[in-house]
Amino acid sequence: MEVSVSVNGQAATHDVDPRPPLVFYLRDVLGLTGTKVGCDTTSCGACTVLLDGESVKSCTVLALQADGGAITTIEGLAASDGRLHPVQQAFQAAHGLQCGYCTAGMVMAAVSLLDHDDDLTEAAVREGLEGNLCRCTGYHNIVRAVLAAAGR
Repeated sequence: MEVSVSVNGQAATHDVDPRPPLVFYLRDVLGLTGTKVGCDTTSCGACTVLLDGESVKSCTVLALQADGGAITTIEGLAASDGRLHPVQQAFQAAHGLQCGYCTAGMVMAAVSLLDHDDDLTEAAVREGLEGNLCRCTGYHNIVRAVLAAAGR
């Protein structure tokens, strides 16, 4: 079956098997490996991307379900001149990462959270990111990074 999407501002059309999740289309067909495969069950959030501006876990969205949609992955956040997105800058400045495996999904979830709520509290950030797991940081610096990106 054919899927046509915009990924990071670039049109992409491919024939795909109807069964694979979006994460495998992004990684295996488009070569965008910043989106990680973690649990395959929506538990960890490592595969989080933006689909039409909404945060989704790409391990549970079929590639065909994204047909006609606009997808943003971690590779699409930075400016064309290489300047990092404000959330990426905040994660770097606040050391909101450690091993880095969850970072792309965490950043994408944070971008979506900030797009929908610019008056965030620490509790709201923790609640907003509860579907993304990090086994290394203890979350404190991640929360600080999101609040810094929000200007708090």
